[in-house]
Amino acid sequence: MPKALGFAAQAADKPLEYFEFERRDPTENDVEIEIAYCGVCHSDLHQARNEWGGTVFPCVPGHEIVGKVTRVGKKVTKYQVGDTVGVGCMVDSCRTCANCEDGYEQYCDNGFVGTYNGEDKHSGGVTFGGYSNRITVDQDFVLKVSDKLDLAGVAPLLCAGITTYSPLRHWGVRDGHKVGVVGLGGLGHMAVKLAKAMGAEVVLFTTSPSKVDDAKRLGADHVVISKDEEQMKAWRNRLDFILNTVAAPHDLDTYLTLLRLNGTMTLVGVPAESHPSPAVYNLIAKRRSLAGSLIGGIAETQEMLDFCAEHGITSDIEMIAMDDINEAYERMLKSDVKYRFVIDMATLKQK
Repeated sequence: MPKALGFAAQAADKPLEYFEFERRDPTENDVEIEIAYCGVCHSDLHQARNEWGGTVFPCVPGHEIVGKVTRVGKKVTKYQVGDTVGVGCMVDSCRTCANCEDGYEQYCDNGFVGTYNGEDKHSGGVTFGGYSNRITVDQDFVLKVSDKLDLAGVAPLLCAGITTYSPLRHWGVRDGHKVGVVGLGGLGHMAVKLAKAMGAEVVLFTTSPSKVDDAKRLGADHVVISKDEEQMKAWRNRLDFILNTVAAPHDLDTYLTLLRLNGTMTLVGVPAESHPSPAVYNLIAKRRSLAGSLIGGIAETQEMLDFCAEHGITSDIEMIAMDDINEAYERMLKSDVKYRFVIDMATLKQK
C-alpha cells in the first residue's frame, strides 16, 4: 500500500499537522490520483474542530480535489494514466436505493460516503480527504476536468460550484429570470457567476458596502445593501428565485417578501444554530416556497464542470502552501479571503 503524506487534525482543539498514512492500491475499479490542488471549504473547519459532532480523529479534510491519474485498475474504462480529473464531496454511495439509481447519490437513503470522515468500505476505517498528495477513488466517483481552465480555480467547483449550480439548475433558472443571491463569499461568488452565465438578471444582497464593486465585477447586475430598508423595499415581489448562501442565522422573512408569485428561496448555507422561523403568511400570500439543497449527484457535477468549461468559469482563489492551513482557517473565520483558499500540493513535503 502506497504511503501518503498529508495534514490532519488529531483532536478538535489541536491545529492541523503533518501526517503520514497509507492509501490502498487501486482495486480493479479504482483510479489513483496525484493531487495537484485542494480547495479549503468552511465545512473542513467544522469537521476538523468537531463543530458538527461525529468527527473521527485523525481527520484529513479536503473534498475539492483536482489532479492527474497515476494508476488505474484493470476494469477501469473511464480514465487512463495522465488524465486530468477531480473528486468532490463523495467517494461512494449504496448505488442501489431509488435516489442513487436516479443519479441523486448525494441523497442516498443509506448515506453517501464522504471523501473524508466517511466510512471506508474497503478498510472498514475512515476515509481521508484531499489535504494529501494522493487519493484512490472508484472510477464512478471521479470526474473529468477540462484542461481549458486553470486547475487551481477548478478545485472549488467540486463543492462551492456544484452546491450553487444544482439548485439553480433544479429550479430552472434561465434567461429572463430575476435571481437574488444572498451573501458574497465562497458560495455566493460562484452563485453570481453561474446564474449570470445561465442568462439571469442577478441581484446580489450583502451587508457590506465594500463588496459592491466586487459583486459587479463578478457579474451582478444590481447590488443591494440588505441593511438599507429602502433598497430592500424596492425589490419586494420582484424576484423569481433566491439562492441564500449565508451560513449564519438571520431573518428569512426579509428575503421571502422579495419573491414574486410562486417564487422560491433555497438555502445552501448551514448555520451552527437554526434560523428564526419565517412567518407563514409571507409564504402563503404569494404561494412562495422555502427550500434547501445539498450538493449534486455525480452526473450533475460533471454537467456543472462541463458548463464551467464552456463558459470559462472558475472560482476566485487565493493560493496557499500546505503549512499555512491553520492560518487560513483563522482568516476564513474572519471572512478574510476572496473567495476560496486553495492548497498547492506541490508545497507538501515529507518531514
